[in-house]
Amino acid sequence: MATLDIGEVARRAGLPTSTLRFYEERGLIAATGRNGLRRQFDAGVLQRLALISLGRAAGFSLDEIAAMLGSDGQPTIDRAQLAARADELDHSIRRLTALRDSLRHAAVCPAASHLECPSFQKLLRVAERYRPRRKSRS
Repeated sequence: MATLDIGEVARRAGLPTSTLRFYEERGLIAATGRNGLRRQFDAGVLQRLALISLGRAAGFSLDEIAAMLGSDGQPTIDRAQLAARADELDHSIRRLTALRDSLRHAAVCPAASHLECPSFQKLLRVAERYRPRRKSRS
């Protein structure tokens, strides 16, 4: 299989070289050697980087992704973990869809004041539920 230097991997993956070095530090990818001062990677690293990108886009932490990437280069992905993340995304999509719809309604609502609009009042109640809470000091 072909060997790529860090610059070529960065270009093909669309990532800065600093990210590749960070991923290598975290054990997510591994260089096969060096050519002078430049790290060399097996071309298979591009697929591994695509898996990392997919995991990040799905909201997995780097630690969770590292656990899914086998040391032999083959992913060991827990299907139950994927299903749980998909459920979390479904919940987020429903919440964001309701928020979007409420904002669109508020933008065109014929009520004299938004505070008189029942739909806007519902939006305020939903916003209150999702407001970040302060941590109590012990």
